[in-house]
Amino acid sequence: MDDFDKSVQKDGEDVGIQVFHISEVVIEGKKHSNMDLTEFRPSENDVYMFCYTSGTTGDPKAAMLTHKNIMSAACSVFNVPGVSFNDEDIVISYLPLAHSFEKCLFVTSCTTGMAIGYYSGDPLKLLDDLKCLRPTYFPSVPRLFNRIYDKINSGVKEKSAIQQSLFNRAVSGKLSHLATSCSYTHSVWDPLVFNKLKDLIGGRVKMMVTGSAPISADVLKFLKIAFCAPIHEGYGQTESSAASCLTSGLDPEAGHVGGPLSCIRIRLKDIPEMNYLSTDPQPRGEICYQGNSIFIGYFKNEEKTREALSDDGWLSSGDVGMILPNGSVRIIDRAKNIFKLAQGEYIAPEKLENVYIQSPYIA
Repeated sequence: MDDFDKSVQKDGEDVGIQVFHISEVVIEGKKHSNMDLTEFRPSENDVYMFCYTSGTTGDPKAAMLTHKNIMSAACSVFNVPGVSFNDEDIVISYLPLAHSFEKCLFVTSCTTGMAIGYYSGDPLKLLDDLKCLRPTYFPSVPRLFNRIYDKINSGVKEKSAIQQSLFNRAVSGKLSHLATSCSYTHSVWDPLVFNKLKDLIGGRVKMMVTGSAPISADVLKFLKIAFCAPIHEGYGQTESSAASCLTSGLDPEAGHVGGPLSCIRIRLKDIPEMNYLSTDPQPRGEICYQGNSIFIGYFKNEEKTREALSDDGWLSSGDVGMILPNGSVRIIDRAKNIFKLAQGEYIAPEKLENVYIQSPYIA
């Protein structure tokens, strides 16, 4: 769609692809505007999109998601306590449009009549966009939530000792209130302290969701009380149409990703070399899913498809999970992306990253 150099067309020809500019396609279409065109309605098993994985462990792969896959994931969230949308709600869209998380949000909006407000295009001005749009639903990712958390705490440190003391009392009081009654509002502390923080994201947000990466339990609890609204933590991957688990709005605890959505079921696969077994007192193992939201394979890549999907349709996530007594899932490790030290110890780099990102000195 942008202007491109002729070398791009040459690169395409070398691999059997003809590259056109969008303006050429429009001109060609006008030549045939009087044609009788037959409308082909898709079936539930037709491919809705190719969603490319990030390629963290190799070349990017095109996950084939069907209409049934994406609709199953998008609609099953309504069975989670505390999740509801209608045509008076507004969501802000700023994540990449081709990302599976954003795609799930888009389809959810279409099925409920929720309005979508598209951001101005500059992530650094997102807080300005939020104040302008004043959404009721704010989806985000840990990286942005961490920045907002840091911004709030940096601002508090610039206040007087008395103001800092008042803020700390307010945080302590609301955290206690959250833990005992799962209430996100407080009649005393909200007017005094937290209503001003709510205005940072527009002042009308009634529900938030985070996904795509782990987030600290402390950050999650703080933002719940700061913005006076529940934050649902989701878990999944491109191959499961983004959503697989989601926390309940009636659960004050953090540090887990809730239970499986109604469109899938979960089982754990033993990893003996890492001492993760489903027979542990709290069952542990690699998370596998099966259900209507699971992709049908990678485009023209049967080898990787066989690695990801079993013959009976179970998807191996590469994540190690623990099943908690209440049935929710806690992600505790990675079965993939690990390496072994000389003394035989397994190391997961993500665990180190999650420590480093809490440092204000590391971007």
